Order: sequence, then structure tokens, then C-alpha cells
Amino acid sequence: MDYHKNLIRILNAKAEKIKEGGGKSAIESHKKKGKLFVRDRIKLLIDEGTEFFELGIFAGHQLYDEYIPAAGTIVGLGYVSKKLCVIVANDATVKAGAWFPITCKKNLRAQEIAMENRLPIIYLVDSAGVYLPMQDEIFPDKEHFGRIFRNNAIMSAMGIPQIAAIMGPCVAGGAYLPIMSDEAIIVEGTGSVFLAGSHLVKAAIGEEIDNESLGGADVHSSISGVTDYKVKNDEEAIQLIRSLVDKISGQRFEGFNRTTPKPPENPPEDILGILPTDTITPYDMYDVLSCIVDGGEIDEYKKNYGKTIITAYARIDGWAVGIVANQRSLVKTRTGEIQIGGVIYSDSADKATRFIMNCNQKKIPLIFLQDVTGFMVGSRAEHGGIIKDGAKMVNAVANSVVPKFTFIVGNSYGAGNYAMCGKAYDPRLIFAFPNARIAVMGGNQASNTLLNIKINQLQKEGKEISEEDKKKFLKEISDRYEKQSEPLYGAARLWIDEIIDPREIRKIISIGIEMANHSPITKPFITGVIQT
Repeated sequence: MDYHKNLIRILNAKAEKIKEGGGKSAIESHKKKGKLFVRDRIKLLIDEGTEFFELGIFAGHQLYDEYIPAAGTIVGLGYVSKKLCVIVANDATVKAGAWFPITCKKNLRAQEIAMENRLPIIYLVDSAGVYLPMQDEIFPDKEHFGRIFRNNAIMSAMGIPQIAAIMGPCVAGGAYLPIMSDEAIIVEGTGSVFLAGSHLVKAAIGEEIDNESLGGADVHSSISGVTDYKVKNDEEAIQLIRSLVDKISGQRFEGFNRTTPKPPENPPEDILGILPTDTITPYDMYDVLSCIVDGGEIDEYKKNYGKTIITAYARIDGWAVGIVANQRSLVKTRTGEIQIGGVIYSDSADKATRFIMNCNQKKIPLIFLQDVTGFMVGSRAEHGGIIKDGAKMVNAVANSVVPKFTFIVGNSYGAGNYAMCGKAYDPRLIFAFPNARIAVMGGNQASNTLLNIKINQLQKEGKEISEEDKKKFLKEISDRYEKQSEPLYGAARLWIDEIIDPREIRKIISIGIEMANHSPITKPFITGVIQT
């Protein structure tokens, strides 16, 4: 338990540092301009007594030479005037709110969450625009900067409310984001919107003009008509947003089944004592479930078949859910076969496929608890059709129309990641525990495979490698692979939405389903051709 508590402590310390943005000096300079710090803006925006559920706090961590805490943009869910909203806010204390490639990816993720769950989205804009030294990685491709404005248009057509407050500079292509929102507020004296700033205007056409006269609050609220509301300061802008959100109506809900919540059989704190300190040691996933589901009660589907995956109906914080979880203990089949925990066999893949289809039939959200090392290999598995059985499971996951939520509890390796609803399979939200590992295969296998490739290359060149060099190469490869498998590495690249404290999993699942409940399911569940 102490091992996991220490991992949580280390991550919390990193998160607290990130929350300081560009640092105390940058924050003080920001405030002297009459602006609120970005996190103070969000605190004022959300309903009093509620929490801001932040996503992607580790985005950009050690990704570039430049220090960009939280990718220079804060993203999360919060209640505004009693309505659940997606909030996106630039942190101008970090490189003047400039957009790095990961900033763009984070903004797109926020919009994706808003679209999938039909949630109102609020933009608090204060940005100098694209980080020019990396413009080639931000500007031209499909999932780059232009996609933001495409999404603005799509969300508007979907009837998803978008409200933007221009609280600082809004430059060049970035100027389209607030103006393509349904309503745009601009703060007098600090907010400005223009396709080209005064220096560029002078260089391009020789006109001399200051930024305020070019695209300030008075210009856009009285002359151009670009913005809809002019306010005196950040506080007034935020109060106006709250008032506008308060008047939103017409929200529809799916109506996922919920009853009065009950506490789990065992406290969530016990999860930290159940999980081993490494990713190899077996443990019983039923023990973990006893700390998560209401009353420790599950209706297990095909309990005695395909036992390396647990499939069960349950309630979590009152919500009805379907759970698909990897069993990490060794199991024994009815015919006497010993199966390795964390491995997907043909029978477990077949069972999971059918269960996923049942949950879609009954409109029950799916919770995936990943601790998977992959599919079974070897002649027996291949001859038994493991590929087609795995393909069935992947098909069912890919075509699911019910909301899916994924938690990487331990290992997430190879095709097991895919079958258990990895990022590529559109989970509404995906999280990892601090001890998680995400990679194409386990560290030992990968390191030895890469070492063998290196040795073969040297041998083709007529070179020999000493045992000492082998050990050196193996350590270098192993260290690099271990770092790339850590959840912090994945969180920095937004492979996952957040690294969470396992003790918070019930609350997070509840928030997720409440979020998804805003989006009625309209698409039919169709799997197409399934291998039999």
C-alpha cells in the first residue's frame, strides 16, 4: 500500500507544480494587466461548492525543450449554473498562451468530449497564437489547428452551445475560435481580436495603427460587430457566461439506469493494498471489484467460462454498468487447463464479445478494467482460432454505441490494449493508475527482441559483440523502454486523459456516466461481418 501511496504522492507533487503555470513572477505580471490567473477564472466560473474535474494536466510534460505546464491550456468538466460543461482556458502565463502541437491536440480532445457527450463548451481565450518555431507541426494537417474551427462549425450545427470570452489577445487563425462560437464576449482593455497584429499590418501594407484601435473591445463591439458583448473585466465576463449558460434549455438525456448509491463492500482505499508493486505478480481482480461496485454485488455473466476475463453487471454509485475486467490470477478451466492471468484466450474473448453485445442491446454503459498482457500465443492457440476470436471482440468493442470508459489498472500491452478498449476504440474517457504500463509488449520481451535485432545487424556487418556490450545495450534498451511505458509518458502525449488515484475510481466513473447521459444514443448497434 505504501508503494502506491508514494506513486500518488509523487504525481500529486508534479500536478501541484504544473498548477502554478508559468510561475509566480509570470502570474504577478499577468495580474498587473488587470487579468485573473487562469485557474482563478475557472474557480469563479464553476458553481460554488463544486469541483473542477481536470483532464490532461500532464499534457506536454517533458515533451519539448520549452517548459509548457498542462500544454498551456486548462481543460476539464465543471458545473456552470447547474449545467455540466466542458471548459477550455488558455494559460497566458505559459509562453503567452501560445499553441504547441500538444496544445492543439488537447483542444481537439476537449471538443471531441463536448461533441460525443453533447455538452456546452466554454472557451476562455487568452493566447498569442501558434508557437511559430513549430508551426509545421500545428498548422496544415487534418488533426491540426484548422480542425478546431471545423469542429466549431460542426458543433454549432449539432446544436451544442459554445460561448467564448476573449480575455486577452486572440491572433491570426486563432481569432476564428471565439468568433465561430455561438456567442463571443470581449473584455475591455485586455481583449483583442485580429487576423494580423499592428506590427504585421505595418510590414504588410504600411499602415501604422495600435492593437486596440485595430481590434480592441470598442472596435469589435461598436464598429465591426464581430463580438456580441463588451464587459469591463474578467469577473464581469465570467458572470455573463454564467447567466447565458443558465438560460440554455432543450437538453435531452439518454436516461441511463440509476438507483440510490450504496458504498462498496470494501473501501476503495483497499485497492492500494491489493495491487502488487510490480506488473508481474498475480492478484485477484474480484478483490478490486469489491472496492468499486455498490455493495460488492455483481451479476456475473458466464462465471465458469473464459475466466481470464470477468464479465459482470453491477452498479457503481447507483449507475448500472457492464464490467469487462482482466483477471490476473491463474485460473483453471473445467477441463483442467491452467490459464495465465491477464492473457486473453479464445474462450474469454468469445465470452467478452457476447457480453459487450448484450450491454449494447440493453443500453448499459461499459467499464473496461485493463490489466492485459495480450492474447495467448503458440500452436494450440493458433490452431484453436485465437485470431478470429480476438477479431470478434475487437469488432464488438469498435462498433459499440453505448458509452465506454477505460481504466488501465496495470499492464496494457499489444492487441490486448485494443480488445480492452484502448484509446483507438473511442472510450468516452480513458485513465491509468499510477502503476500502469502501456506498450506493444512487456519490457523484458521487448528489450531482448530489440537486443537480438541489434546483434544481428552487427553480425551482418561482420562485427562481434562482447558480453559486456550486450549487457550495456540491454540496459540502455530496457531503461528507454521502461520510461516509454510509464503512464506519465502516455499522459504527456494524451494517450490517456489522466493518471488517477485508484481511490477516486468510483467518483470518476459516476462523473463519466453523468457526462455521457447528456447524449441520447441514436446510432443502431451493428457489428457487420463477425468471424465465427
